Amino acid sequence: VQLQASGGGLVQPGGSLRLSCAASGTIFSNFVMGWYRQAPGRQRELVASVTSGGTVRYGDSVEGRSTISRDNAKNTVALQMNSLKPEDTAVYYCHVRRTVTPTFSYWGQGTLVTVSS
Repeated sequence: VQLQASGGGLVQPGGSLRLSCAASGTIFSNFVMGWYRQAPGRQRELVASVTSGGTVRYGDSVEGRSTISRDNAKNTVALQMNSLKPEDTAVYYCHVRRTVTPTFSYWGQGTLVTVSS
């Protein structure tokens, strides 16, 4: 499975950004797609995830400012982030996982988001 992420870059505080990720390869149905982030010196943390059935989950630090969406037919996931803060600066990773047999877990290469004036 390959994950291709796009949409990172430099954004001013208060601005918005949309990250996209496309999964390709041999993918079974019923898996979770999501975004994690890791800032320098900090652990990787959940930003948002969505199941194939549409159940979403947000990390505490972005809830209310972010919206995750998914296209099951295209195996794509998008993350819209608004009201960005400098503390949102991090490398954002796309992730897919399936917890039932056959299980899998794959990470994308990461895309840098920098929030700065």
